[in-house]
Amino acid sequence: MKKYVSLLLFIILPFCVYSQESLSSDESFAKARNAVFEKKDYNTAINLAKQALEKSPNYTDISVFLGRLYTWTDKVDAARQVFDELEQKNTQDEDFFLAYASLEYWNNNYEKAINITDKGLNYHPKSEALLLLKAKVYNSNNNFVEAERTISAILEINPKNTEARALSIRIKELTSKNAVGITYNYSHFDKQFADDWHIVGLSYKRVTPIGSVILKGNYANKFREDGTQLELETYPRISKTFYLYVGAGYSGDVGIFPKYRTGVSLFANLPKSFEGEIGYRQLHFTNNIWMYTASVGKYYKNFWFNLRTYITPDSKNISHSYTATTRYYTKGANDYLAFLIGTGISPEESINNLLGTETYKLKTFKVGGEYNFSVKKTNLFSFSATYYNQEYSPNQKGNQIDITLGYTKTF
Repeated sequence: MKKYVSLLLFIILPFCVYSQESLSSDESFAKARNAVFEKKDYNTAINLAKQALEKSPNYTDISVFLGRLYTWTDKVDAARQVFDELEQKNTQDEDFFLAYASLEYWNNNYEKAINITDKGLNYHPKSEALLLLKAKVYNSNNNFVEAERTISAILEINPKNTEARALSIRIKELTSKNAVGITYNYSHFDKQFADDWHIVGLSYKRVTPIGSVILKGNYANKFREDGTQLELETYPRISKTFYLYVGAGYSGDVGIFPKYRTGVSLFANLPKSFEGEIGYRQLHFTNNIWMYTASVGKYYKNFWFNLRTYITPDSKNISHSYTATTRYYTKGANDYLAFLIGTGISPEESINNLLGTETYKLKTFKVGGEYNFSVKKTNLFSFSATYYNQEYSPNQKGNQIDITLGYTKTF
C-alpha cells in the first residue's frame, strides 16, 4: 500500500509544482492578496509576491504590496530595501509614497515620513490620503500647527473627509497656546421662577506639554441674589488614544452654585472615527449628588453624532438623563451648526443648581440649537438657544428658555 501511495505522490507532485510555477504574475498577485486578507497567511503571501516579481520585476503594484507585507510582519529592513529600489527607479505611484511613508511613520521616523509624503504630493498635490498621512505624522510629532494647516488643505479639497474632520476636532485645542473667553447665559421661566437668571463666565486656557488647563470664574444672579464660583479644569493626555478630563469647582454662595463640584472622565479616540467617554460628576449643595456619565460619538463626513447619558442613583430610585446631539461642520473645527434633543437635567447646564433639590427626579424635555463660527481663525463666536419643558413639582410643568452667547480669542 505504501508503495502505491509513494508512486501516486511521485506522479502528482511535479504537476502541482508545475501548476504553481505556471501561474501568471497577476494570478500570483491575486493569490497573495487572498492569502493575507482572507487567511492571514503572511508567509505564503510573501512567497507568492516574490514569485510574481520573478516573472514581472517591474510590476510596481506587486513591489509596493511586498513592501507592505514586510512592514506588516515587522521586517523593517526588508521593507526599506524594496522601497529604496522603487525610489531608485523614480517610481511616482501614489500608493508607493503612501506605503513608504507609512513604514517610517509607524517606526517613529517622522522627519523621513514627512519628506516622503512631500515628494508624493509633488506628483499628487490633491491626494487626500497623502495629506492625511502627513497630518497624522505632524500630530504624532506634536507639531499641531502644521497638522492643522495640512488638515485644512484636505477639507478644502473634500469637506466630507470623515477622518480628517475627526482629527481636526481632536487637535483644535492644541493649535494655540492661550485662549481667553467670555460667555453670557440668560434663562427665562414662565411659571417656576418669577425672575430671570443671568450668568457671566470668564475663562483662561493654557496649553501645556501634558494637556490643556482652564481656569474659570462665574458670576450669577438668581433668585434676586448674586453668587460667584471658581472652577479649574484640565485635559491631560495619556496616549494617542486616551486622555482625561479632571475638573473641580468651589462657591461660597450655596444655592446659586453648588458648594463643591468635581468630575473625572476618560476619553478614547477609537477606530473608524468613533470616540467614547465614561466618568462621573459630583455636586455638593447640602449633601452630595453623584452622577455617572457615558457617551459615544461618531464622525461621518461633515457630521458629528453623539449620544450621552447621566445616571443619578440614590436610596430610592435612579434618575436618567439622555441627550442626542448632531453637529454639521461648515468649515473648520470651530465652525458648525448643532441640534440637540433630550430628557432630564445634566450638570453641565446652567440650571444645574436645580440638582440640589428633588427637581432632578422629575421629567424634563429639552430641544435646542447652536451656531459656532470663527473669524480669521483666532476669533471664535458662539450662540445657542435651548427650550425646556420641565416638571418642577409633581404634576406641575413649566417652560424655560436658555440663551447663551460666547466669544473666545486664541493666541
